[in-house]
Amino acid sequence: MATISTVQPATDAASYLDLAITLTLHNWPALSLAVQSNWGGANSNEKRDWLCGAISEMLADRPETDTVDLEEVLVQVMNDEFDVAVDDESAADVADMIMELKTQTDRGEFGTIQQMLEKFHKKSQNRSAASQFQRVETADEDQETDDESEEEDTEMGEAPELVRAPRERAEPEIDDDGFTKVVGKRR
Repeated sequence: MATISTVQPATDAASYLDLAITLTLHNWPALSLAVQSNWGGANSNEKRDWLCGAISEMLADRPETDTVDLEEVLVQVMNDEFDVAVDDESAADVADMIMELKTQTDRGEFGTIQQMLEKFHKKSQNRSAASQFQRVETADEDQETDDESEEEDTEMGEAPELVRAPRERAEPEIDDDGFTKVVGKRR
């Protein structure tokens, strides 16, 4: 199963279901955080894609699969592959959503999935536009900061180096019997 950006346009119920699974998992906050944070390792993205394909195969090979079965798989994969214990009931919500979308695709209804895809594309465009704006804004700020800091550096000169005075160690006290006296640290 490929990522959403490389998915071919859905043409039949099976491809719409694959798209629905992919969109639902990409919109699951727990999984998205795990992937973004690389909790599944450097190949966290590939693990999410693998999960999309595994769910698709499970639903195709085992039509008796229900929401509870799917939830168990989601919780197990999150635990095994991403070291995340999902205990916020979100896995149940994701399983419910996937099963509802499966029911819709079985009936030939693809409107909800198309709406999900449109929202995903808008969200992606907004994210990329925002990141480009931040890069441009940061570059402009860096230039101003560089110009200002050069002026400040010439006016202020170099800052004195901070040097910490070494602590004086107390010499150990040795009593008449030759034992060293233990002294606690003073605060």
